[in-house]
Amino acid sequence: MTQQRPIGIFDSGVGGTSIWKEITHVLPHEDTIYLADSKYAPYGKRSKEEILALSIKNTEKLLELNCKIIIVACNTATTNAIKELRATYDVPFIGIEPAIKPAAIHTKTKKVGVLATKGTLSSELFAKTSDLYARNIEVIEVIGTGLVELIEAGLINSPEMFSLLKSYLDPMLDQNIDYLVLGCSHYPYLIPTLEKILSDKVTIIDSGEAVARQTKAILASNNILNTTSQKGTHQLFTNENVYTLQSLLTSNTNITYTINTLDF
Repeated sequence: MTQQRPIGIFDSGVGGTSIWKEITHVLPHEDTIYLADSKYAPYGKRSKEEILALSIKNTEKLLELNCKIIIVACNTATTNAIKELRATYDVPFIGIEPAIKPAAIHTKTKKVGVLATKGTLSSELFAKTSDLYARNIEVIEVIGTGLVELIEAGLINSPEMFSLLKSYLDPMLDQNIDYLVLGCSHYPYLIPTLEKILSDKVTIIDSGEAVARQTKAILASNNILNTTSQKGTHQLFTNENVYTLQSLLTSNTNITYTINTLDF
């Protein structure tokens, strides 16, 4: 039955597990398959053609694994490839992009910071979203060069990470932002460090919960929501070392999952 097929999720590495965690919380009866494409991370410094080719590779692997819906848990892949994916494959796609809209609506200082990869900030979709929702506010964009690499290396709480984040955030704080939009699915893992650097007057926004809610709505509207009462099972695959993936998931003791390497 289509309803019992798994949800497919891919990202340019381990960061999309921040989305995966929200999916498993909102949809506890769904099975999932997650692809961590760490071999090619980060996507943010690659060309649009490369990003599209990698997104097609991941999509075809998830379809081969019988997934009923695909979540592109990567801002860069969404903004550069999801239009082509939707036009090519007969399966629903859910994308993720920086949540500028709620920040633009609620900002009091009219200054919003966006921390994202070069691939996301330079994309046509990001430009359209900014034009649509942020016409009357100042959006301070910062490319988070080096952040994904440190996360992939398991150095989330390192002095290097703190120093790098501070160099990116201090100029935003000097310009009086009151919202920081995280434009990469890796970045939610940095929230504890971000909170140490940011003023308590700055609200951090990421897209994970909204993506999970949208996934549930799309599954329901396509009549492919899993209505069984048993807990979902979860398979996570990486094409690099499993260490970072394992270290990020140790807190999910209530979820049954397996982690394996896979050549894709």
